[in-house]
Amino acid sequence: MRKITLLFLFPVLVLAQEKATTVTTKQAGRYDTNKFSQMYDLLATPNMFRTASGAPGPAYYQQQADYKMDIELDDKNSKLMGSETITYTNNSPDVLEYLWVQLDQNQAAKDSETPLAESDRIEQTFPASNFTNKFLKQDLERGFNIEHVKDAKGAPLSYTINHTMMRINLATPMKPGSSMTFSIKWWYNINNYQLEGGRSGYELFEKEGNKLYVIAQFYPRMAVYNDVEGWQNMQFWGGGEFALPFGNFDVNITVPADHVMEATGELTNRADVFTAAQVKRYELAQKTFDKPVVIVTQEEAEAAEKGFSTKKKTWKFSAKNVRDFGIATSRKFIYDAMAVKLNDKVVMAASVYPKEANPLWGETSTMMVAHTLRSYSAHTFDYPYPKAVSVSAADQGMEYPMICWNFGRPDENGVTSEQIKNGMIGVVIHEVGHNFFPMIVNSDERQWTWMDEGLNSFMEFMAEDELGTNFPSRRGPAKNIVPYMSGDQKYLEPIMSNSEGIIQFGNNAYGKPATGLNILRETIMGRELFDYAFKTYANRWKFKHPTPEDFFRTMEDASGVDLDWFFRGWFYSTDFVDIGISNVKQYYVTETPTAALKNAKVRRGRFGVETGPFVYLVEGDNTELSSKDKKALKIEEVKLLSDYVNTLTTEEKGSLKSPKYFYEVEFNKPGGMIMPILVELTYEDGSVENFKYPAQIWRKANETAKKVYATEKAIKKIQIDPKLETADIDVTNNTWPKEATKSKFD
Repeated sequence: MRKITLLFLFPVLVLAQEKATTVTTKQAGRYDTNKFSQMYDLLATPNMFRTASGAPGPAYYQQQADYKMDIELDDKNSKLMGSETITYTNNSPDVLEYLWVQLDQNQAAKDSETPLAESDRIEQTFPASNFTNKFLKQDLERGFNIEHVKDAKGAPLSYTINHTMMRINLATPMKPGSSMTFSIKWWYNINNYQLEGGRSGYELFEKEGNKLYVIAQFYPRMAVYNDVEGWQNMQFWGGGEFALPFGNFDVNITVPADHVMEATGELTNRADVFTAAQVKRYELAQKTFDKPVVIVTQEEAEAAEKGFSTKKKTWKFSAKNVRDFGIATSRKFIYDAMAVKLNDKVVMAASVYPKEANPLWGETSTMMVAHTLRSYSAHTFDYPYPKAVSVSAADQGMEYPMICWNFGRPDENGVTSEQIKNGMIGVVIHEVGHNFFPMIVNSDERQWTWMDEGLNSFMEFMAEDELGTNFPSRRGPAKNIVPYMSGDQKYLEPIMSNSEGIIQFGNNAYGKPATGLNILRETIMGRELFDYAFKTYANRWKFKHPTPEDFFRTMEDASGVDLDWFFRGWFYSTDFVDIGISNVKQYYVTETPTAALKNAKVRRGRFGVETGPFVYLVEGDNTELSSKDKKALKIEEVKLLSDYVNTLTTEEKGSLKSPKYFYEVEFNKPGGMIMPILVELTYEDGSVENFKYPAQIWRKANETAKKVYATEKAIKKIQIDPKLETADIDVTNNTWPKEATKSKFD
């Protein structure tokens, strides 16, 4: 059977002179090269450590740092004292002449350079407390006090402190495959984070004098040494977070006897620190999957917070294959927990919180922990640790292995606004989710904030969507990033910027990458391809140290989709999306050729001139496109076409369509960012039809693209990106006929 599908539409001749389209752009840093060129100029060269596929190579290695610690909290003086023994294993092929240890608490020390590196100005109006803290108070004694650094035999080791980094000078270099054990003893004064800032510290409840401690970065921690940059050598300025090796931790923490504690790892002496009744409640929680079991009740917490015990007790935690350690302790803590089933594994979801957090936290926190574990595990890998804990800490949102601090409490009358509740749910999901990125998929936060915050914000968005409550997600929906991407280019940086050099931190490192991944999943790749590739990345790099290249390459490698154009534009530039409709022409069928068509030749691809009957499409008067009086001739009225159609068999005739209206739509691209064209046609009868043209429609560096629509019904409206899927910054050019823009008053 001859293939004649739409044969009569090929000889489309445009009579009118093409209108010149002026393309303007607000971009400051657009690429002049082809935006579809491969990213060889931007990505590190593959090698034996990291392959071109994005997977770890045959020579991939990572170091290990194991810790044994004894910590004591002086609650009265808000002081933390500790000693640690570190066993460091050199799995690299390199000889190490020295070791680097991070001293993050020194970021708040008197000689810290962080305040010196920030611009300052006089405000005309100061809150009294801010003015006092800024100008009247003496500098507080902050930062690590290192008492000694010794080798395994107790002999002093030479060391040099450079602000937030300490170099341990080795008398004998470490050979590949060797291990070294050394010890450090230290203390520091714990900060009131609500007054001084910081990712950890204590919250003071002034009426009763109690403190709620969330303690992190509390010990000298080994820096990362890897194949990408050798030793991680960037100071902790306060913005870029942490790069750490994996290891095993055994930590003993001594606190007042009336405290309740949670921390990274498994509690190994539960019967020593909880009452018999509390142990029995915990055992019930281990078998309860539908709702939390209260282990330390509010009544027990209220009784404890009045006591200020002078006795002590020691909590013992053991954690395997973690990169860090966090502690939360207070006599004010209520404690609840429940079991979560993840395929053949059961883990515990738990929360600790003061009475001031109820009823919101008792009703919500642990349920959200459980939901997060289920959602993230489904998209990556089953959560490998034994528990995940959410800690109520005012004004906080910070993450550590198995434990995180989260803001959000009712007012003093126990009333919670929807805004506070949604904020609390969002932060719990986000911070618990950080167990996956970067606590397990262990990217370098000091260099690339987006690799943990951006990926995690995207995962948070999916988890919020899976709640099924129309949760008002802040980051992920494409329309939410438009104000940022349409902003002044002077205040924008590519996502691929170091953490300390970002002006709009939240939008750049959280919002834009989360939005980009959502666009990839929903609009460019589709869920099936995206989800498989994303899960492949997570599993390739769990308990390892991935780079941006590893992520970009894996997403392409596992999906079979060339995404260099997207990563180049979305991650390496500040280009924005703006696709519009620049022109619409309507054609109608005529039997008689006009003077302009009289001698025209009709091209048929590479097969030369077509001979035989022709159908002519004549451009209509564009001023009348919206007029209902303008009608195309019916196909059966065109003699030349019917003559040709009558030569076909009955079966062939039955397979033909019957278009009556012909439109040529020209799209332009004022924005520099490439994106698919999503088109919705609305017909006069109210019916709707959608079309999606891949980003490759722009692949020849063209600034315009055209599509022809042959329809049986007249088109009433043409709209680009009707569901706001592409972060298009200007929707005023997205519709035809052009719609009036509503004012803010309207």
